[in-house]
Amino acid sequence: MRVPGVLVWAAFLIQKVVGEYGMAHFSDKGKSNGKDYCIFFNSQWARLPQDLNKASRLQIHDLTSSVLCSPSEVPEGGFPNRIPMVMRGNCTFYEKVRLAQINGARGLLIVSKDRLTPPAGNKTQYEEIDIPVALLSYSDMLDISKTFGKGRLVAMYAPNEPVLDYNMVIIFLMAVGTVAIGGYWAGSRDRKKRYMKHKRDDGAEKQDGETVDVTPIMICVFVFMCCNMLVLLYFFYDRLAIWVIAIFCVASSVSLYSCLWPFVRRIPFCKCRIPENSLPYLHKRPQIRTLVLSALCISISIVWLVFRNEDQWAWVLQDALGIAFCLYMLKTVRLPTFKACTLLLSVLFVYDVFFVFITPFFTKSGESIMVEVAAGPSDSATHEKLPMVLKVPRLNSSPLALCDRPFSLLGFGDILVPGLLVAYCHRFDILTQSSRIYFVACTIAYGIGLLITFVALAVMQRGQPALLYLVPCTLLTSLAVALWRRELRQFWTGSGFVPPIVLAPINPTQTAEPQTEGLPPEPEPQTPEATGESEDTPDAQPQETPPSPEKGEEKTNN
Repeated sequence: MRVPGVLVWAAFLIQKVVGEYGMAHFSDKGKSNGKDYCIFFNSQWARLPQDLNKASRLQIHDLTSSVLCSPSEVPEGGFPNRIPMVMRGNCTFYEKVRLAQINGARGLLIVSKDRLTPPAGNKTQYEEIDIPVALLSYSDMLDISKTFGKGRLVAMYAPNEPVLDYNMVIIFLMAVGTVAIGGYWAGSRDRKKRYMKHKRDDGAEKQDGETVDVTPIMICVFVFMCCNMLVLLYFFYDRLAIWVIAIFCVASSVSLYSCLWPFVRRIPFCKCRIPENSLPYLHKRPQIRTLVLSALCISISIVWLVFRNEDQWAWVLQDALGIAFCLYMLKTVRLPTFKACTLLLSVLFVYDVFFVFITPFFTKSGESIMVEVAAGPSDSATHEKLPMVLKVPRLNSSPLALCDRPFSLLGFGDILVPGLLVAYCHRFDILTQSSRIYFVACTIAYGIGLLITFVALAVMQRGQPALLYLVPCTLLTSLAVALWRRELRQFWTGSGFVPPIVLAPINPTQTAEPQTEGLPPEPEPQTPEATGESEDTPDAQPQETPPSPEKGEEKTNN
């Protein structure tokens, strides 16, 4: 994996030894079947063939009881045409590989209990050594000892890894689809809730109308909490991960219920209520279908919780619950102005870049805090993975899928943060009757930003802060549309969200005219809605007002 040298931020990166992933194919002598294990090597010592058929199958000399740092640890006869497997530590990589080479070894496998790092040396040492040296994880060494006999063979090779994996297409469709549906749903719901509030017959449906308007103070507090939580997870991952998983189960159950209820409420049967009782929650006599839906959503979360480490299929449930959670948040949390959108996206832009690109300079492992927490530390005792990501297994057939991470990940924040801007754009479209141009443009910009993220990931071969590309694409596109339509002031302040002028009741024999704005209000407004964009109808009924004797005029109760 080579990082291109011509990068915008190359001057800020510390030069490091570049390691590459390869494969060690183990098999028993005389048998064709074998198993691949991931290795980490430095091609500056010696390069590996790209094809397994071109790699030499050599016998392993198990010396894992030694670190091979002195000539006294070399067995009699040396390692003629063999590859010794030794433990890491006590001396430099160069000292180990030099002892192996002068004693006839054709390669060297170093078993590491710590994180795999590229075996480094200097230019003179690289020129002296001409055999490959690679690191193998301790857990893989234990599996090799159990699986294969003493006469095991190994062939080391480094196959080419595809630039892009097909799972990126699945992640792209899920992310863009969630942003588009969530943004559209949030905007449309604001328009419909004024009519539906007085018609609801369920307490669960009333929750659908609740929204949270985000203020600048809330944004600052939220980002501060995100920073603290990320750092705490980095240092106390094993203790906090299980709590995050439990919270996700509860939140995803509620979110899945909220997303499915609009469809279930249209089912014509199971509307009957349970009998009267004094049980908690059930004493309100909910409908049978609400109980069935609640049980279904809780069951799905519990199934995921129990089988969350099953890589074969559990990711499907996690993605379904994650999408439901994102949709619920997009329709519940509302940014009231473009000013708030700009503040939130800009602050999180800096947050994402800092924790991905800057924190590697402060960590012992050289890995970013964001990537470590999202993928799970390699030295975690519980080996738990945080569920706050969409993940899809790699679909390519390369053996290197065993290395690094078998899943491609996209964090919920990379969906929710731009999605809140998309939802704002749709609400502004509806209330200004702009044919959804803001919504469509911002959604397309999100898709383009996500594609740029994938390209950067393929080129740089390292974890990317997606908001680095998504925030400029969505913010600048929305700003450009507002400038083009000459609505920047209204778009910036959210003034498009003012209630429309309310019209008075129209008498069939009279000509309706709009209400003037100068009339003084009375204690209890009694005006019904005259347009589809007005506020909810008050509980009090409007009083009868006799028609004016003057033709062409009308009276309004204020």
